[in-house]
Amino acid sequence: MDKKPWYKRPLVWALIVIIFWTWGSIFSSDEPAQASPQPAAAVKTTQPVLNLDDYKVDTQTSQASQVELSNDNYYTNVDGNQIHSPAYAPSVPAGATARCRDGTYSFSQYRSGTCSHHGGVASWL
Repeated sequence: MDKKPWYKRPLVWALIVIIFWTWGSIFSSDEPAQASPQPAAAVKTTQPVLNLDDYKVDTQTSQASQVELSNDNYYTNVDGNQIHSPAYAPSVPAGATARCRDGTYSFSQYRSGTCSHHGGVASWL
């Protein structure tokens, strides 16, 4: 029988790595774990289908053309400022700082936590 202590057995370390990797993926975010990418024909999405005709550019206002956003929700950031929540838009809206991986635009003032509930940052603007 093998008399090696537990910490010198490769199988034990492999199991420890698997446990911590699983633990990290479960508790790393509020987003559900996503499977590996599938061919485009087999992808099922829970996101609503966006009809870009629903979003119109307002050219009647005296301000520069502003893109209409999919929601009018706000949150209070750490400085106490009211910040527009991430929203869908047909083009880059004024004041947007990042585009999230789910297609929404973020207006966050700080990089930390930006798009955290929207799949992370796809690109900074």
